[in-house]
Amino acid sequence: MTTTITRRHLTQVAAVAALATSPLVRATGAAAQEEGLRFGPAEPFSFDLLITRAKELAASAYVPPSRPDPAIVEKIDYDAYGKIGTKWEDALYADGPGVFPIVLKHVGVFFPKTVRMHAVSDGAAREILYSDTYFNMPEDHVAHGLGEQPSAFAGFWVYESRLEGDWSKREPWVTFLGASYFRAVGELGQVGQSARGLAIGTGDPAPEEFPDFVAHWFQPAMTESDPVIVHSLLDSPSIAGAYRFALHRTKGVVMDVECRLFPRKEIPHIGIAPLTSMYWYGEADKGRYVDWRPEVHDADGLAIWNGAGEHLWRPLNNPPRIVTSSFFDTNPRGFGLSQRDRNFDHYLEGVGYHLRPSTWVEPLGQWGRGVVRLVEIPTDDEIYDNIVAYWVPEVPPKAGEELAYAYRLHWLADEPFPPELGRVFATAIGRGGQPGRDRPRGIYKFMVDFAGGPLPDIADRSQIEPDISVSVGEVSLIHMEKTPFTERERVTFDLTAPPGSVVEMRLLFRLDGKPITETWLYQFHVPAAPTAG
Repeated sequence: MTTTITRRHLTQVAAVAALATSPLVRATGAAAQEEGLRFGPAEPFSFDLLITRAKELAASAYVPPSRPDPAIVEKIDYDAYGKIGTKWEDALYADGPGVFPIVLKHVGVFFPKTVRMHAVSDGAAREILYSDTYFNMPEDHVAHGLGEQPSAFAGFWVYESRLEGDWSKREPWVTFLGASYFRAVGELGQVGQSARGLAIGTGDPAPEEFPDFVAHWFQPAMTESDPVIVHSLLDSPSIAGAYRFALHRTKGVVMDVECRLFPRKEIPHIGIAPLTSMYWYGEADKGRYVDWRPEVHDADGLAIWNGAGEHLWRPLNNPPRIVTSSFFDTNPRGFGLSQRDRNFDHYLEGVGYHLRPSTWVEPLGQWGRGVVRLVEIPTDDEIYDNIVAYWVPEVPPKAGEELAYAYRLHWLADEPFPPELGRVFATAIGRGGQPGRDRPRGIYKFMVDFAGGPLPDIADRSQIEPDISVSVGEVSLIHMEKTPFTERERVTFDLTAPPGSVVEMRLLFRLDGKPITETWLYQFHVPAAPTAG
């Protein structure tokens, strides 16, 4: 069974990361007492060399890495980790030449794995040699006991431009920390969901495998309009890979990602460009007395623009068991986990759920046949990342093959290519039947609001045709109306289905037989015991 990922402790469940294959150079003796970052000797570096390195790594047996003293790292718990402060002057590019400083993060109980860091200039890379002097922490802090351990860096944060005032007072706009997880700030100034380098076995009965970024190479952005280039080496028992990230600071963040992957063995279930988010409950599925807030989620739906040009919207669920949904496609145009509900009053929460970014995967090139897969994992709290979406190629990769993918990640307020169609605005579920009359048990009323696109300009709304289908059960009492005080078009209908069944639902509006809205998809888990009338 898949292990649910805690948002704060997400790497407790990850496999131990592998080190890069070259010998580790460490700061020693008097050098460790010097101020500022220290570097190892220069070595040639390019993406082609990293691809070769990943291929060679995959041809050998996976070897778990050495790591900082586990007995000490285990003591760097939540409280101790919070006492490891940043020494801003020791950030990479704090004084240039790059305009975006990079802060290296320390290992701890929740991030116990070594990740080696390198600075690249003029085709040569030099490893950044670990020292506890790069961090502000009390003299008696347990982390000082690591001494000359293998590199005790766990990840990095990219900060705003040093040319725009005191960058240390601002939040990072990209973070890489834990396994192959990373995330970015959206255009509304908030972080939320995460992306990953790769997903293996997510949602399967067997334990999930979490590949790790085991080393990074940084090339600075020389102007604010230039991207920060990060090359990363990924490794796990099943696969090794080389990644190139071009991180663009725009109104949100845009990342161009290129990867070459080399399986060590056949991988039945591999996830390309995975996104990971949290959905506890929303307007359609909150139980009584669950929590005082009306809604709690980082994303409320999966959006897909498939190869046939159809736009799909699938509201997220917090299901009673792990549920995997597959959307078959050929050469998808894009998919993403979106936060569409931007009304603060729908959350009443100071952490800014209404500002969370929507993240969109834009394939670059032809991805062929496969599925966009959505995995929904039950959760009883907001601390768990229980939603995962990714691309699965039709043919599972085998040992010795090379996989090549390129895609663009958009961290924005909305999907970057919204359709010229009506879009789903709200979904709600209640008791079936008619108010003031009989409310029979086991019948459920659905309400779906669409907004935008051509809908406001249709004078004769009676010409709009709801196209509704369900995989199980029967639909009745279909009713359409213009939502009061808005330009939205609403449809309500009743569903009767067997207790305990799972109903796949599909709805769109047509005019003269042609779609005028995106397609609403919903997976309804009918309660085993019919609700009271």
